[in-house]
Amino acid sequence: MNNKIKFDKFDTSGISIVIPKTKSDIIHIALGGDNKRFEVKYDVKGKNEVTEAVVVKCKNGLSINYTETYMRRRDPDCLFIGDNQDTDKIRFSDEFGYDFDSLRNESFEWLKSQKELLFMPFYSGGVELRAPSLLIAPVNAGFFAGGLADLQKFIPYSELPDNFKPEIVIYLAPTFRHTHFKGKQVVVHNRLNDMYEMFAYNLYPGPSAKKGVYGALLHLGEKNGWTTLHASTVKIKNNSNNKELVMMHEGASGGGKSEMIQAPHYDSHNKLVVGVNTITGEKFSLDYTDSMTLYPVTDDMALAHSSIQKGKKKLILSDAESGWFIRVDHIKEYGTEASLEKITIHPESPLVFLNLDGKEDATCLIWEHTMDAPGKRCPNPRVVVPRDSVANIVHTPVEVDVRSFGFRAPPCTKENPTYGILGVFHILPPALGWLWRLVSPRGHANPSIADSEGFVSEGIGSYWPFLTGKMVNQANILLRQIMDAPETHYILTPNQHVGAYATSFAPQWVAREYINANGFIFNKKSPSKLALLGWTPENIQVTGKIIPDYLFDVSLQKEVGNVGYEKGAEIIKHFFERELKNYDSDKLEPLGRKIIQIFHDNGSVDDYNSIL
Repeated sequence: MNNKIKFDKFDTSGISIVIPKTKSDIIHIALGGDNKRFEVKYDVKGKNEVTEAVVVKCKNGLSINYTETYMRRRDPDCLFIGDNQDTDKIRFSDEFGYDFDSLRNESFEWLKSQKELLFMPFYSGGVELRAPSLLIAPVNAGFFAGGLADLQKFIPYSELPDNFKPEIVIYLAPTFRHTHFKGKQVVVHNRLNDMYEMFAYNLYPGPSAKKGVYGALLHLGEKNGWTTLHASTVKIKNNSNNKELVMMHEGASGGGKSEMIQAPHYDSHNKLVVGVNTITGEKFSLDYTDSMTLYPVTDDMALAHSSIQKGKKKLILSDAESGWFIRVDHIKEYGTEASLEKITIHPESPLVFLNLDGKEDATCLIWEHTMDAPGKRCPNPRVVVPRDSVANIVHTPVEVDVRSFGFRAPPCTKENPTYGILGVFHILPPALGWLWRLVSPRGHANPSIADSEGFVSEGIGSYWPFLTGKMVNQANILLRQIMDAPETHYILTPNQHVGAYATSFAPQWVAREYINANGFIFNKKSPSKLALLGWTPENIQVTGKIIPDYLFDVSLQKEVGNVGYEKGAEIIKHFFERELKNYDSDKLEPLGRKIIQIFHDNGSVDDYNSIL
């Protein structure tokens, strides 16, 4: 074992260990040497040889495609707990009927049976945390290491501290998916006193290299009273007066986080299509505006560490990642998103592409998605982009002026009423901002995960799928966070639909445009017909045009009406009633219990506003 790494949980005697010295080493390992095409395959008991993925060398990086369509998206139910610490998640022993320690030992034996093992040191949590971490994997899974090296902070050998002692370790044993878990994605989190272990039994980085590391950060924060928010963040400069503000957008995967830090997607006529009536085809659009410059801060994981919050009246954030796992399903042709296209076509260093149709020695293009079946694109094409390559990136912590929460809303009509009754955006009192983060709807037709049907919750903070601890602990942390930041404001924005209108992500772009031009000032607002939606703004003018009132109050749409709205409101209220039962605990702070009681008492917006 290399004497720079202090590691005693896993016996490394007699094992040939490869420690990459540079990012180029990782690319070389991922291709099995000087190959242009490399198959990642394993001998699996009962199945002979199984090919899990194919790695192709492109001009601009590595294109990775899984042989099973199931492996191209994150399974939302893949996390299990291997230890006996407090948790609201399913324990491994309860799900599989035996103690995890035996599988842990079996995993170690399998790793030791490999000819070579890859040990890759990295830092987790961004520059504000820098938690020492280590990946241990079979050497032919180098592409997995490549993605992780960009998502978090790969440590070149020359920068590796003496006696590097990891606090977070990922063990990768992909064959166990077949031998133990009937082909399913499984990641077991094992929280030791001095180390956070993660056993990844599949090669898709979503549940482990990405969200698995997120779970480790949530654990570290839960022990110390802070958290990592599931959010994108952008600093916005008004080009006319040079004033700046910071907006943060939270929500489940597919909830519009990446879109909040992007320029709006204009059509060929330089117009932003705000909504298209799904029944009549009527369209409302806004003209192009060059009103702002965007300075991205975070894309998905925002570290709200207590050490940088003290003495501030706004929420303070920094990025918990060194690279972004960007979904590009919306990019179907050249010219859709010029900045991202430029980064990925001409990267500063080779990128890792997943579920994209890359060809040997050709440029991998982010609009050429892998086909799951003839005529059916994979809904989850991805690229890992190092944040340093993003234009105007912000490297320092920021103060958040506005926290937005978004989710995917289905179409709603009086004939087919749904929960898609939100207007373009709503203004929330802080207490309602907290309640929405407790219930965190996943929303309609989520492209990022394998199961996305129905009105279901993504859980506390929209990071429940990655959480290993207690929901009530996170609820308390989020409440204290809101109380400690009285000058941060809250809005709610749907995407995909507003009533009967298809909108894509236009609502959050409209909200951003308005707040950039006016600040958090609304000359007229009224309590929404459903108190959970806070206030509905009125007479909102963007780029010289008044947004029609039926796009803020969908009951005014003749396709929805009061009947469709009221039925949708009942769906939302039932959803809150169901999800808030998770917080019926004496461990919830008294103020939190009072806020939830307002909901049970059918309280008004003023009731929510007055309590916090």
